[in-house]
Amino acid sequence: MVRTGITSWTDPSLIASGWYPKEAHTAEARLRWYATQFSIVENDSTYYAIPATRQAELWVARTPRDFTMNVKAFATLTEHYTDPKRLPSDLRAALPAGFRDKAHVYPEDMGEELVTEIGRRFRDSIKPLQEAGRLGVVLYQYPVWFPASPANRKAVTRIRELFPDARVAVEFRNATWMSDKNRERTFSLLRDEDLTYTCVDEPQGFPSSIPPVVSATSDLALVRFHGRSASRWNRSAESARDRFRYRYSVDELREWVPRIRRLADQAAEVHVLMNNCYSDYAVVNAGQMRELLLESRLAEPRAAAQGAGRSRRELRGRRAVQHAP
Repeated sequence: MVRTGITSWTDPSLIASGWYPKEAHTAEARLRWYATQFSIVENDSTYYAIPATRQAELWVARTPRDFTMNVKAFATLTEHYTDPKRLPSDLRAALPAGFRDKAHVYPEDMGEELVTEIGRRFRDSIKPLQEAGRLGVVLYQYPVWFPASPANRKAVTRIRELFPDARVAVEFRNATWMSDKNRERTFSLLRDEDLTYTCVDEPQGFPSSIPPVVSATSDLALVRFHGRSASRWNRSAESARDRFRYRYSVDELREWVPRIRRLADQAAEVHVLMNNCYSDYAVVNAGQMRELLLESRLAEPRAAAQGAGRSRRELRGRRAVQHAP
């Protein structure tokens, strides 16, 4: 099965575009409406703050049983900095002196014990999604300052300590992971850990550029489309919606159909997500991609996805057996 959707249903420019009907004017109504149009979404709010368990329960309540929600791992877990104000008050108070009022605090500033607690709370916060069969993958998107190295490979292997029974996808933003020297070693590492390699479409020619190669390293494959706006790719001062401001042509999307076919041959499920989150670009391109995949008999119509929840449970069960001691 191939599922197609976008990476954020709450982006202000999407809301302003008029894609949502006028009656969908609340967070609840927008998610319910979105779920009538696509069977999958990526939740990026979890990168910026650890959600309350009650919030995850609401995401479950507002979506149908066959809906899938991928979640982005909290920034601290993926070697990014975070604003201490985004931490729960007790965790912020536990920061070493001198870091509580800084704008950017990195994992190495926090100490191993605090980072471990952050990870535990994040895992527990999304349990309602997992228990309801809604959780697709937890996306670990590493920064450009996370190159291929012995220490960083070891960090990737530690993901399974926090998430032993959930699907996890890894996206790299440093080109060394996909260099000719390291590519097969990277794929082998992910296969050994049963982690999904995140295939990407993005501008090329930068230290952060990952080539558009495909490989299914787990029973689920993931493709994320970031746009092809090279002039904006490294403008860190701009907002995400400006950086990813790019609308794909149908021909550009069609380039990916044979690659997605290869992934579908290798994996039980493929997630195709548009991250060109500016105005209605992502939803338009997601719809176009779904039509291309339907024409190629790679995707089922939205109403035909009713067996997805059962399939996910079966796949998790098989993975649990494979990893049993």
